[in-house]
Amino acid sequence: MLELTMASVSGADAGATAGMLMADAPSAPGTVLRVGRDASVCRLVTPDDWLFVSRVHLEFLCGPEGGWQVSWLRGSLAEPSCEVELTLAGQPAQALPYGGTVRLPHGGFGELVIQDRTTPRSVNVGFHHGA
Repeated sequence: MLELTMASVSGADAGATAGMLMADAPSAPGTVLRVGRDASVCRLVTPDDWLFVSRVHLEFLCGPEGGWQVSWLRGSLAEPSCEVELTLAGQPAQALPYGGTVRLPHGGFGELVIQDRTTPRSVNVGFHHGA
C-alpha cells in the first residue's frame, strides 16, 4: 500500500496543514498515482493557477514486485520553473532531477517538495510505502 498526503503551502501559510489532501493505492503491479494540476488524470490536484506545477508533475508507479518508484515527468518546457527535493527517512534531502526516477524503499516514508523558483510557495507530498 502506498499512502500520499499533499499540502499546497504559500509563504504566509508555512507549517499549516489545513487543506491537506490524501490518496492511497494497493501495491499491485501497474498501479499509478499522479500529482499535478490535471484533475482528469491526477489523484492529488494542485491549485490551477500554480503554473510551476505541470499538468501531471509526479507519477508514482508500482512495479512488478510490488515496489514503488516516483518520477518527475518532463513537461513541454526544456527547463522547469520549479525544483523537486526528495527526503527519505533517515537520509539527507536530495534533488530529484527533471525527468528523473527514484525507487522508494519498501516500508519507508518521506517527502517530496515541489518548490516554485519565483515565489515562496510549494507543494509538499508526503508518502508512506507500507510493508
